[in-house]
Amino acid sequence: MRPSKRQAGDLRPVSFQRAFSHHAEGSCLIKFGNTHVLCTASLEDRVPPWLKGQGRGWITAEYGMLPRATSDRTRREATTGHQSGRSQEIQRLIGRSLRAVVDLQALGERQIMVDCDVLQADGGTRTASITGAWVALHDCFQWMRARDMLRGEPMKDNVAAISCGIYKGEAVLDLDYPEDSDAEADANFVFTGKGQIVEIQATAEKGAFSEERMAELTALAKKGIAELVNLQKLTVL
Repeated sequence: MRPSKRQAGDLRPVSFQRAFSHHAEGSCLIKFGNTHVLCTASLEDRVPPWLKGQGRGWITAEYGMLPRATSDRTRREATTGHQSGRSQEIQRLIGRSLRAVVDLQALGERQIMVDCDVLQADGGTRTASITGAWVALHDCFQWMRARDMLRGEPMKDNVAAISCGIYKGEAVLDLDYPEDSDAEADANFVFTGKGQIVEIQATAEKGAFSEERMAELTALAKKGIAELVNLQKLTVL
């Protein structure tokens, strides 16, 4: 039995709250059980210097955790003078995932900065960030469309992410912290709404695992992401 009493293929309760931020062009508070992430999409009338004059835009991301997002207080990264390697890796993953489903030409020479701030962590913060960031980005595009700022349809597909792992010998979907901290293997999957792969990160924690086990995790991830994409679509109707 999983600590949360869920079946192997069950997601935690997932909810999206759009327009959570009054000021951002797009925003979404996403909850995966006790993991809560605020995602905001901010439009900037500029692009990175290396993109100037190319007629296309850019989407990038920043990720961070509040000091009491976890059971013990952690120092703000700003006070240490640098971001952790983990934060940098996650925000790059978020940016890559969003760009995979966006036509950057449609933005013109503009940048959208997506901030993912973890208010409360209970495992799966990167996957929740990606899934919620898509909704925030969608709403930013709606804001731009209402002002005739787009050259076409920028959003080519949905994108969502989920974690899977091997916990006490069983392949399970959507690891919470007690499972993640004791898993024999864990993986993060990012797929588009059409089921195409954006990124897979898989790690053996307590010994190598087989190709057959990886296939089990992938099948669970496809099921979970299909459910998340359906929720995204219902949210932005």
